[in-house]
Amino acid sequence: MSDIPVEKVYRFGKKVVLYLEDCYLGMQKYLKTGEVDVVVTSPPYNIGIQYNKYNDNVPKEEYLDWLENIAVEIKRVLADDGSFFLNVGGKPSDPWIPLDVAERMRKHFVLQNVIHWVKSIAIEKKFAENCSAIEGDIAVGHYKPISGKRFLHDNHEYIFHFTKTGKVELDRLAIGVPCQDESSVGKRCRGNTWFIPYETIWSREKQRPHPSTFPVALPEMCIKLHGLNKTKLVLDPFMGIGTTAVACMRLNVGVVGFEIDEEYMKTAVERLQAFIDSKDFC
Repeated sequence: MSDIPVEKVYRFGKKVVLYLEDCYLGMQKYLKTGEVDVVVTSPPYNIGIQYNKYNDNVPKEEYLDWLENIAVEIKRVLADDGSFFLNVGGKPSDPWIPLDVAERMRKHFVLQNVIHWVKSIAIEKKFAENCSAIEGDIAVGHYKPISGKRFLHDNHEYIFHFTKTGKVELDRLAIGVPCQDESSVGKRCRGNTWFIPYETIWSREKQRPHPSTFPVALPEMCIKLHGLNKTKLVLDPFMGIGTTAVACMRLNVGVVGFEIDEEYMKTAVERLQAFIDSKDFC
């Protein structure tokens, strides 16, 4: 990692600002009521992941209280017609975690859509009907293998789409898929199952810069689904290594991110600078 000085605020052009600060306090200090169009984030899941600074193993009620307090502040800064996409997973021994989180959010938001982020999928040719593109049995994507005989491999996570009213119109065809019916043309709604693989690191010498992050395509799809034409500002309260910010740079929309860990922030800054260096950016 390059020797990036640790600063409080990092700005990239006029549209990207990252704060090395707790998101709850940061939202109170820096964001106005109703100014955020889209929130895309993935908080810690409280499943014992080894973060640098955050304790990911606290009593469940304490964890849920903490997230609910942050949700109240998110509701304040979110526009009345805004979208809040919350990516949450669990663990085989406690599959209730994402559902418990969603139940807490129910006090403050309407659950407009439940999206399943599929990270790995197996398709047998016999179940693919007459799809000529599938020539045989296939398995694509990556999952974390689970040992033992009680639990299945965990191949998906939730993306809860919350809004204030449940009536927010979406640009469904912005992330649509081609129609396979020969009698139809164009695109159809992708639906609520999104297969989005992420890079697998096989080498023991190559370490992940963050123990739990989603691929750039995930926030890109969320933002496009809400509607690029009505998205001026995106918020990621748990920015990690800047994946949502990279997505916003690609889409040319504004973004505010918060992160408490200096090392993750350094990685985020590196990623954003690398994108700027490879593209015309203003």
